[in-house]
Amino acid sequence: MPTYKFKVNDRDVSVESWDPDQPLLYLLRNTLDLHGPKFGCGLGQCGACAVLVDGKVARSCVTPIRTVAGKSVTTIEAFGTPENPDKVQAAFIAEQAAQCGYCTNGMVMATEALLKTTPHPTLEQAKTALSGHLCRCGTHTRILAAVVRAGKA
Repeated sequence: MPTYKFKVNDRDVSVESWDPDQPLLYLLRNTLDLHGPKFGCGLGQCGACAVLVDGKVARSCVTPIRTVAGKSVTTIEAFGTPENPDKVQAAFIAEQAAQCGYCTNGMVMATEALLKTTPHPTLEQAKTALSGHLCRCGTHTRILAAVVRAGKA
């Protein structure tokens, strides 16, 4: 069975997969027990499954495992903890930017990527960075406020 080697949250991993097109999401959740990325639509359209691959946002539900070999994958588990949230998570908490929370993984991951390239984003930059990440509860205004707040932290 083919083996794929890459980093996940700064840790070297080696996983076997019979299918080189197997979605990264399934390996993260089922093999590596990382449950931050969520299965949303399975089509790469909602963003619930977002991770960072070499620092860029990727939809793990449509990212074949073969494409991350030799790369660095970051999931939300790499950031703060409930006791000590990072600045993005703290901003989401302060702005009460979640209702059901299903989209939060993708929103946080997109914000983390945005802040790497744009440390102090405007509201328009936040809207652009989060376009394509869907929230069914309708907390978009609070999420956008959290992104801007995180840029000020």
